[in-house]
Amino acid sequence: MFIPKPPVFSYRFHALLTAFIGWLTFSGHSLASEVEHHQFFSPTLGYDYPYSIYLPDNYDAQATDAYPVVYMLHGSFNTDRDWVSRGNLQQVADRLIAAGHIPPAVFIMPGSRSWWVDGHNEPARSAFFNDLMPHVEATYRVGQERHLRGVAGYSAGGYGALNFALERPELFAAVAALSPASYAPLPPRNSTAWRHPSFINDQGRFDRELWQNLNYTNYLEEYRLRVTPRGTEDEGDLSPVPLYISAGRSDVYDAEFHARILRQAMERIQPNDVRLDLYPGGHTWKVWRASLPAALNFLFQYVGQENSPVVETNRAEGEQHT
Repeated sequence: MFIPKPPVFSYRFHALLTAFIGWLTFSGHSLASEVEHHQFFSPTLGYDYPYSIYLPDNYDAQATDAYPVVYMLHGSFNTDRDWVSRGNLQQVADRLIAAGHIPPAVFIMPGSRSWWVDGHNEPARSAFFNDLMPHVEATYRVGQERHLRGVAGYSAGGYGALNFALERPELFAAVAALSPASYAPLPPRNSTAWRHPSFINDQGRFDRELWQNLNYTNYLEEYRLRVTPRGTEDEGDLSPVPLYISAGRSDVYDAEFHARILRQAMERIQPNDVRLDLYPGGHTWKVWRASLPAALNFLFQYVGQENSPVVETNRAEGEQHT
């Protein structure tokens, strides 16, 4: 019995239709989240503070439970838009949320003219804590407790994120530093730090003393005292801030070397709360895009987790104070 074959074009049509439906599904999913760009007047800066924000699918400003929030800092001479336009943050966050690897969360991507320090050109650190965070928490349905906040950054943003977490560990549940420009004792000569307005003094020279005073090494001892229990009335009142680090193996600023130094310093304080991932590549978006999923997965082991050590520590503090 002869059974005629369907015409070839029907297979092609079916394949195209399937692909089109798949595209619609993917497109609809990828557009489910929203990225917006805003600014507000910063009294600390004396001018408008720009930021981008990622809002997850079905973001509800009236939700009973606050959303976890992660502050994502950009690198030297970059902007608040880079995490989305070059880092694929929206696509990565959409995929991880859809897969259930991380909860629906809000990502704040602030803009700064500085290395996230109170430097010679602007008080970026003070503006972040005194203006940006209060503005975000008053405007969006995000957490105002430590266990609902994280901070991350790449390059100079990694430098800033690490410093913020060490200086203010009571504010953040975890930190991720991608190729952090946390160079000690001084940045390499090819680093933009040597010509960035943040560190250029009135004589037009790189301010070595300012760099050393603002680098992570200057925060380590006080941080250690705050997060290390000592069995006395003065024992550490906070759990450590878990740290994720990544770096490219062929980084022109020797980020791998400095990342290993950073890991060693932090492991002396919190040996079980530091992770270092190394990737092929340099000081580029190729490395930061590759490490972003791992960084977010690491952060959300702690951010937004009710049973995290951060929450348990806070509960214990509450019991002691009552």
